[in-house]
Amino acid sequence: MAAAPAPVAEADAAPKKGKKKLIIILAAVLLVVLAGGGAAVFMMKKKAAAEAEDSGDEAPVEARAKKDEHKSPPVFVPLEPFVVNLADRESERFAQIGVTLQVEDSRFADEIKLYMPAVRNGVLMVLAHKTSRELLERSGKEKLAAEIMREAVRPMGIHITVEEEEPPADAEVADAGEKPKAKKKAPPEHNPVVSVNFSSFIIQ
Repeated sequence: MAAAPAPVAEADAAPKKGKKKLIIILAAVLLVVLAGGGAAVFMMKKKAAAEAEDSGDEAPVEARAKKDEHKSPPVFVPLEPFVVNLADRESERFAQIGVTLQVEDSRFADEIKLYMPAVRNGVLMVLAHKTSRELLERSGKEKLAAEIMREAVRPMGIHITVEEEEPPADAEVADAGEKPKAKKKAPPEHNPVVSVNFSSFIIQ
Protein backbone atom coordinates (compact mmCIF):
# COMPACT_ATOMS: atom_id res chain seq x y z
CA MET A 1 0.00 0.00 0.00
CA ALA A 2 2.96 2.38 0.52
CA ALA A 3 3.91 2.49 -3.24
CA ALA A 4 0.59 4.14 -4.39
CA PRO A 5 1.64 7.89 -4.40
CA ALA A 6 4.34 7.39 -7.13
CA PRO A 7 1.97 7.85 -10.16
CA VAL A 8 0.70 11.20 -8.75
CA ALA A 9 4.29 12.53 -8.52
CA GLU A 10 4.95 11.53 -12.11
CA ALA A 11 1.70 13.25 -13.21
CA ASP A 12 2.80 16.52 -11.48
CA ALA A 13 6.22 16.38 -13.15
CA ALA A 14 4.75 16.08 -16.68
CA PRO A 15 2.87 19.43 -16.69
CA LYS A 16 5.95 21.20 -15.25
CA LYS A 17 8.13 19.90 -18.09
CA GLY A 18 5.48 20.95 -20.66
CA LYS A 19 5.37 24.51 -19.27
CA LYS A 20 9.16 24.77 -19.36
CA LYS A 21 9.20 23.68 -23.03
CA LEU A 22 6.50 26.22 -23.88
CA ILE A 23 8.42 29.04 -22.15
CA ILE A 24 11.63 28.06 -24.00
CA ILE A 25 9.82 28.00 -27.36
CA LEU A 26 8.19 31.42 -26.71
CA ALA A 27 11.55 32.90 -25.65
CA ALA A 28 13.21 31.53 -28.81
CA VAL A 29 10.44 32.97 -31.04
CA LEU A 30 10.71 36.34 -29.27
CA LEU A 31 14.49 36.39 -29.78
CA VAL A 32 14.07 35.61 -33.49
CA VAL A 33 11.50 38.41 -33.89
CA LEU A 34 13.69 40.95 -32.05
CA ALA A 35 16.78 39.95 -34.03
CA GLY A 36 14.86 40.28 -37.29
CA GLY A 37 13.49 43.70 -36.31
CA GLY A 38 16.94 44.94 -35.31
CA ALA A 39 18.42 43.73 -38.57
CA ALA A 40 15.64 45.46 -40.53
CA VAL A 41 16.22 48.78 -38.72
CA PHE A 42 19.98 48.52 -39.27
CA MET A 43 19.50 47.84 -43.00
CA MET A 44 17.10 50.76 -43.39
CA LYS A 45 19.55 53.15 -41.71
CA LYS A 46 22.38 51.89 -43.88
CA LYS A 47 20.28 52.34 -47.02
CA ALA A 48 19.29 55.89 -46.03
CA ALA A 49 22.95 56.79 -45.43
CA ALA A 50 23.94 55.36 -48.81
CA GLU A 51 21.20 57.34 -50.57
CA ALA A 52 22.33 60.52 -48.84
CA GLU A 53 25.89 59.93 -50.04
CA ASP A 54 24.74 59.24 -53.61
CA SER A 55 22.65 62.40 -53.74
CA GLY A 56 25.67 64.46 -52.64
CA ASP A 57 24.09 65.61 -49.38
CA GLU A 58 26.55 66.74 -46.72
CA ALA A 59 26.59 65.44 -43.18
CA PRO A 60 23.83 66.93 -41.00
CA VAL A 61 26.36 68.54 -38.66
CA GLU A 62 28.11 70.34 -41.52
CA ALA A 63 24.78 71.44 -42.97
CA ARG A 64 23.73 72.91 -39.63
CA ALA A 65 27.07 74.68 -39.30
CA LYS A 66 26.65 76.25 -42.74
CA LYS A 67 23.13 77.39 -41.90
CA ASP A 68 24.38 78.98 -38.67
CA GLU A 69 26.92 81.01 -40.64
CA HIS A 70 24.13 82.75 -42.57
CA LYS A 71 21.79 83.38 -39.64
CA SER A 72 23.06 86.92 -39.00
CA PRO A 73 20.83 89.56 -40.66
CA PRO A 74 22.25 91.68 -43.52
CA VAL A 75 23.84 95.03 -42.67
CA PHE A 76 22.97 98.03 -44.88
CA VAL A 77 24.59 101.45 -45.07
CA PRO A 78 22.36 104.00 -46.86
CA LEU A 79 24.12 106.91 -48.59
CA GLU A 80 22.54 110.32 -49.06
CA PRO A 81 21.08 110.65 -52.58
CA PHE A 82 23.45 111.80 -55.31
CA VAL A 83 22.40 114.63 -57.65
CA VAL A 84 24.91 115.19 -60.44
CA ASN A 85 25.15 116.69 -63.93
CA LEU A 86 25.87 113.99 -66.51
CA ALA A 87 28.46 114.09 -69.27
CA ASP A 88 25.95 114.46 -72.15
CA ARG A 89 27.22 116.95 -74.77
CA GLU A 90 24.03 117.36 -76.79
CA SER A 91 21.88 118.56 -73.90
CA GLU A 92 22.10 119.22 -70.19
CA ARG A 93 21.05 116.10 -68.31
CA PHE A 94 21.32 115.21 -64.65
CA ALA A 95 20.80 112.14 -62.50
CA GLN A 96 19.37 111.71 -59.02
CA ILE A 97 20.45 108.32 -57.63
CA GLY A 98 19.89 106.74 -54.23
CA VAL A 99 22.44 104.12 -53.16
CA THR A 100 22.46 101.68 -50.26
CA LEU A 101 25.51 99.50 -49.61
CA GLN A 102 25.19 96.02 -48.16
CA VAL A 103 28.30 95.25 -46.09
CA GLU A 104 29.57 92.09 -44.42
CA ASP A 105 29.17 93.17 -40.78
CA SER A 106 28.32 96.03 -38.45
CA ARG A 107 31.99 96.65 -37.66
CA PHE A 108 32.72 97.55 -41.27
CA ALA A 109 29.50 99.61 -41.42
CA ASP A 110 30.86 101.79 -38.61
CA GLU A 111 34.24 102.02 -40.34
CA ILE A 112 32.85 103.09 -43.72
CA LYS A 113 30.88 105.89 -42.06
CA LEU A 114 34.17 107.42 -40.91
CA TYR A 115 35.31 107.60 -44.55
CA MET A 116 31.94 108.77 -45.93
CA PRO A 117 33.12 112.15 -47.36
CA ALA A 118 35.83 110.37 -49.39
CA VAL A 119 33.39 107.64 -50.45
CA ARG A 120 30.84 110.19 -51.70
CA ASN A 121 33.55 112.08 -53.56
CA GLY A 122 34.63 108.93 -55.41
CA VAL A 123 31.05 108.03 -56.36
CA LEU A 124 30.34 111.58 -57.57
CA MET A 125 33.46 111.51 -59.76
CA VAL A 126 32.27 108.27 -61.35
CA LEU A 127 28.75 109.61 -61.94
CA ALA A 128 30.00 112.87 -63.46
CA HIS A 129 31.66 110.91 -66.30
CA LYS A 130 28.52 108.95 -67.19
CA THR A 131 26.08 109.84 -69.97
CA SER A 132 22.32 109.42 -69.77
CA ARG A 133 22.53 106.83 -72.55
CA GLU A 134 24.92 104.70 -70.50
CA LEU A 135 22.81 104.87 -67.35
CA LEU A 136 19.53 104.07 -69.11
CA GLU A 137 20.90 100.65 -70.15
CA ARG A 138 20.82 97.75 -67.70
CA SER A 139 24.47 96.95 -68.46
CA GLY A 140 25.34 100.57 -67.66
CA LYS A 141 23.64 100.34 -64.27
CA GLU A 142 25.43 97.06 -63.50
CA LYS A 143 28.79 98.63 -64.43
CA LEU A 144 27.99 101.66 -62.27
CA ALA A 145 27.21 99.38 -59.32
CA ALA A 146 30.59 97.65 -59.74
CA GLU A 147 32.37 101.03 -59.88
CA ILE A 148 30.53 102.28 -56.77
CA MET A 149 31.59 99.09 -54.98
CA ARG A 150 35.20 99.87 -55.93
CA GLU A 151 34.98 103.52 -54.84
CA ALA A 152 33.32 102.60 -51.52
CA VAL A 153 36.41 100.75 -50.27
CA ARG A 154 39.18 102.71 -52.01
CA PRO A 155 39.54 105.30 -49.19
CA MET A 156 40.31 102.39 -46.81
CA GLY A 157 43.20 101.18 -48.97
CA ILE A 158 41.29 98.25 -50.54
CA HIS A 159 41.82 98.15 -54.29
CA ILE A 160 39.14 96.38 -56.30
CA THR A 161 39.40 96.11 -60.08
CA VAL A 162 36.35 96.45 -62.31
CA GLU A 163 36.43 94.15 -65.30
CA GLU A 164 36.22 96.02 -68.59
CA GLU A 165 35.89 94.76 -72.14
CA GLU A 166 39.27 94.29 -73.76
CA PRO A 167 39.83 96.45 -76.85
CA PRO A 168 40.27 94.54 -80.12
CA ALA A 169 43.82 93.75 -81.16
CA ASP A 170 45.53 96.16 -83.59
CA ALA A 171 45.17 95.36 -87.26
CA GLU A 172 48.95 95.23 -87.68
CA VAL A 173 49.30 92.66 -84.90
CA ALA A 174 46.48 90.61 -86.43
CA ASP A 175 48.10 90.70 -89.87
CA ALA A 176 51.44 89.64 -88.48
CA GLY A 177 49.81 86.64 -86.85
CA GLU A 178 51.03 87.62 -83.40
CA LYS A 179 48.84 86.87 -80.43
CA PRO A 180 48.40 89.64 -77.88
CA LYS A 181 50.12 88.90 -74.61
CA ALA A 182 47.75 88.06 -71.76
CA LYS A 183 48.09 90.37 -68.79
CA LYS A 184 48.78 88.73 -65.48
CA LYS A 185 45.93 89.37 -63.06
CA ALA A 186 46.71 89.97 -59.40
CA PRO A 187 44.67 87.88 -56.96
CA PRO A 188 41.52 89.81 -56.05
CA GLU A 189 41.35 91.47 -52.64
CA HIS A 190 38.50 90.65 -50.30
CA ASN A 191 35.74 93.25 -50.64
CA PRO A 192 33.72 93.85 -47.44
CA VAL A 193 30.99 95.51 -49.56
CA VAL A 194 28.68 92.64 -50.49
CA SER A 195 26.48 94.49 -52.99
CA VAL A 196 25.32 97.90 -54.21
CA ASN A 197 21.56 98.49 -54.19
CA PHE A 198 19.86 101.39 -55.97
CA SER A 199 16.96 102.79 -53.93
CA SER A 200 16.10 105.40 -56.59
CA PHE A 201 17.31 106.08 -60.13
CA ILE A 202 16.02 109.22 -61.89
CA ILE A 203 17.52 110.72 -65.05
CA GLN A 204 16.25 114.04 -66.42
